[in-house]
Amino acid sequence: MPEVIFPGPEGRLEGRFHPGLRPRAPVALILHSHPQAGGTMNNKIVQMLYQTFVKRGFATLRFNFRGTGKSQGVFDNGIGELSDAASALDWVQQIHPEAEQTWVAGVSFGAWIGMQLLMRRPEIKGFISIAPPANMYDFGFLAPCPSSGIIIQGEADEVVSPASVQKLVDKLRTQRHITIHHDTIPGANHFFANELDLMMKSVDGYLDMRLGR
Repeated sequence: MPEVIFPGPEGRLEGRFHPGLRPRAPVALILHSHPQAGGTMNNKIVQMLYQTFVKRGFATLRFNFRGTGKSQGVFDNGIGELSDAASALDWVQQIHPEAEQTWVAGVSFGAWIGMQLLMRRPEIKGFISIAPPANMYDFGFLAPCPSSGIIIQGEADEVVSPASVQKLVDKLRTQRHITIHHDTIPGANHFFANELDLMMKSVDGYLDMRLGR
């Protein structure tokens, strides 16, 4: 799990990267939760998402948004962080320019950034959104949502209301040509504190289905 430093819009960004085992290996980018609420690339959920993509042979990158860890710059309310995510994907694609597919996975604030990246990068064919903050940020840009994915929500989430996520899911499900899966984890809070295994079972089940293994 080598530490990497790569150029971002506001200076260097710090990440952890596991290269793919073959030139056309698929690519996965993992985005962490809100930096001002303690979110970093070393959060447990981010690490678990990273590990499951690595195990599946993906060229996998998790990184710190600007102003977090060794990443330069200051928090930019999502605007700069979206640019950071785009730079991170550019960097991986320079290493794996012939990647057979690209995925993005995000946690909370990172899920919001990931869904915006989806709109800008048509090569992203799948997404995993963990506790997307649908009651805190506008997801209206998903018109239409270009890719299929899964949204996972904790039933007892104290930060993001399950009803707001259900509303987002219902809206996305009206769109043609994509399929939105939605799992609610019983008893889970915003960080799935005691339900990480159940959350990852949901993630892995979805990836097994999409990747055919």
